[in-house]
Amino acid sequence: MQDGRMNWNCCRWRHGGDRVMDPVDPAPVISEEESEALEGMREDSSSGEPNAAQRPYMQNLFVMRHGERMDDADELWSETAPRPWDPPLTEKGKYQAFVVGKRLKREGWDITRVLVSPFLRCVQTAAEVVTALCLVDSSSDPSSSREAEIDPSKVKVSFEFGLSELMNARAIRRPPEAATSGAPSEAIPWHLDLSELAAMFPPGTFDTSVKSVWPQIPAWRESTADAHQRYASTLLSLANKFVKENILCITHGQGVGVSVAEFQFLVYAVDYCAHSHVQRPIYSFSSDGSFSAGEWELLTESGPSGVLYGKFKD
Repeated sequence: MQDGRMNWNCCRWRHGGDRVMDPVDPAPVISEEESEALEGMREDSSSGEPNAAQRPYMQNLFVMRHGERMDDADELWSETAPRPWDPPLTEKGKYQAFVVGKRLKREGWDITRVLVSPFLRCVQTAAEVVTALCLVDSSSDPSSSREAEIDPSKVKVSFEFGLSELMNARAIRRPPEAATSGAPSEAIPWHLDLSELAAMFPPGTFDTSVKSVWPQIPAWRESTADAHQRYASTLLSLANKFVKENILCITHGQGVGVSVAEFQFLVYAVDYCAHSHVQRPIYSFSSDGSFSAGEWELLTESGPSGVLYGKFKD
């Protein structure tokens, strides 16, 4: 994605504890781990009705763009790169990501779950952020992830294909030759081997038990409107899947923009490592695994967050 003035058109999120269906499988997106977590949370609300005497649990969802990518810093990089559609971060990009991770840690949001697009720039961003979130001493200030002492039990990370890049020429400047020749999407090496990518995260932080909401990278020549729908449905599915946790989704500029545009704003720009922040109250759970939740509230401030947006004109 190129930064600039953009209009993000997408559907409104569903609110109030609606169940989100998997975009491929019509069964509700709920894992065995989530089911166990929900059961534990029902102990104080077995009737399924909100208890006015209890304060609701506030769930926080952050959506973050990756750091500076190599092909933006070096215009000639793509000319000789073996995988020009999947650029890595620059050293500056890694530093940007680590700094944002430290800030989120210092602010005390208790993010325990990170979901990430499998594109290399997002995985490298996530590795830096997860390291920062796992810092043993939040008062320490290591200048890089290589100097950090971490506790890997604090955060778990996994891949989410629904957070992938916008899959058309608007975002991917040099796709694989197989894509332009019409080869099946599953045969195209859009990302590195998943085991190689997983090895980039701090040891002990990758969660092998979590399955992606989307089973694979979306098909090439995806329309921009379809991608916006994908981002919106994926973000809500993940929030509902990990309803007991505060979540960070690391994705691409379009994904961050959608998370803000859902609140009827016009998003003009999304900087590197910009992130949105939305929050909702969770009131109670019923015996069938559904839950009662309030409306999402956008807490992101235009400008300082790295996301620049304004209201739609009437």
